[in-house]
Amino acid sequence: GESVALVGYSGAGKTTITKLLMRFYDPDFGKISIDGVPITELSKSHLRSWMGIVPQEPVLFNESIGYNIGYAADVANQEKIVLAAKMANLHDFIMTLPEGYETKVGERGVRLSGGQKQRLAIARMILSEPSVIIFDEATSQLDSESERLIQDAFWKVSKNITTIIIAHRLSSITRADRIIVLDDGGIAEVGNHKELLAKKGLYAKFWELQTVG
Repeated sequence: GESVALVGYSGAGKTTITKLLMRFYDPDFGKISIDGVPITELSKSHLRSWMGIVPQEPVLFNESIGYNIGYAADVANQEKIVLAAKMANLHDFIMTLPEGYETKVGERGVRLSGGQKQRLAIARMILSEPSVIIFDEATSQLDSESERLIQDAFWKVSKNITTIIIAHRLSSITRADRIIVLDDGGIAEVGNHKELLAKKGLYAKFWELQTVG
């Protein structure tokens, strides 16, 4: 039920950790366990069925918005799709479209903005009812309003769910229970936002660079 953010320089190992967790490849030594069970004892499909992923670039089909949201669920009726869209701060935008939930998103979601695609990915993740959420935070290239809507939606749906966030913009993770600072493949610092700023280490340096310039 804890939110854990991974921060660090590019190449420090943030994305590698999530790939190991999902068994895109297995570690050469050591092990990863969930509730004491090594994940190598689970089939990949079973393991991944527990996880809801919001990637940097969501995969969208050239189908309707409703189809793209409902794709995550075995059975998704319109009521559930609308509820998920509301939780993801996407419903109001959808209702401004002439065809509403039947609007086609285009190849790879070309008709949607970056922020809209991210919120659609959050709505899809909500419908999958995951035990673990992996959020590859990709708001650094978005405008402030899109980032606010995504962050509001994310913290609302991730409450009391085990959550792993790969963070690029540190302002988005100040509410995380724990922040793990990676450096050269290892853990350099661990703490919450306030604790890490007080340490005046690597995290404090990143924070100063992003807030002061």
